[in-house]
Amino acid sequence: MSGQGPQRRLLGSLNGTSPATPHFELAANQTGPRCLEVSIPDGLFLSLGLVSVVENVLVVAAIAKNRNLHSPMYYFIGCLAVSDLLVSVSNVLETAVMLLVAAGALAAQAAVVQQLDDIIDVLICGSMVSSLCFLGAIAVDRYLSIFYALRYHSIVTLPRAWRAISAIWVASVLSSTLFIAYYNHTAVLLCLVSFFVAMLVLMAVLYVHMLARACQHARGIARLHKRQHFIPQGFGLKGAATLTILLGIFFLCWGPFFLHLSLVVLCPQHPICGCVFQNFNLFLTLIICNSIIDPFIYAFRSQELRKTLQEVVL
Repeated sequence: MSGQGPQRRLLGSLNGTSPATPHFELAANQTGPRCLEVSIPDGLFLSLGLVSVVENVLVVAAIAKNRNLHSPMYYFIGCLAVSDLLVSVSNVLETAVMLLVAAGALAAQAAVVQQLDDIIDVLICGSMVSSLCFLGAIAVDRYLSIFYALRYHSIVTLPRAWRAISAIWVASVLSSTLFIAYYNHTAVLLCLVSFFVAMLVLMAVLYVHMLARACQHARGIARLHKRQHFIPQGFGLKGAATLTILLGIFFLCWGPFFLHLSLVVLCPQHPICGCVFQNFNLFLTLIICNSIIDPFIYAFRSQELRKTLQEVVL
């Protein structure tokens, strides 16, 4: 997937695409507007990818090591870590191969590079789709644990969790294969954008409902202790801040990438949209950053997992 819409990055390197540079640049066409282009150094991109790989490998290792973490909730978190791991590995691999081809260190025929590019693109697309799916699955799991607390363990059983996990992986592989095979069709891009919007709406609705229930519960406790103002207000502000950070990071990291896809459909030839297309590497970098942040939001907040992580590291 390339910075100029649906074209491919590896094939672009064969056609003389220049590597990323480490500075802000004003790119100007002779007939178009001046564009602010944020170029990401390849070293920074690769470093962020490696940090994400290490973090998510540690999360998966900690969950695998501690039997107390062998529950549906942690399995979903572990699968999210695997998805983020694949996002980072696939993007790092594509960038590394692209640099090798551009430098002449990797001599290969265009057909071979095309096949390699297809494989990497399927991996990138599939890992992104699965990552979004598991973010939604974690939100649904938490929602059920709050609103159906007494029935949660009978609703979210291990067999059902494994079936959901298997369905997500199979759907991600199949959909990514179709997306890459028909990448130049408008319907494909619209499906990807619609999927992102659906996940964003799902997470927003579920987490806002959970926050409202938590504030209602806090008000009930306050009334019992005759402190009607202090506890609900403080709890509500803290919960609202947490919700804003969670959804804000999700939208900030994933939104620009899907904005890029939307503009490819809406205005592929417009000069202003062309300015957005020039920052595609920045959008991929934000997704890598999301893979770095996810463990802190969903995994490292667990005391049990942090304790196991210390054992794994030491």
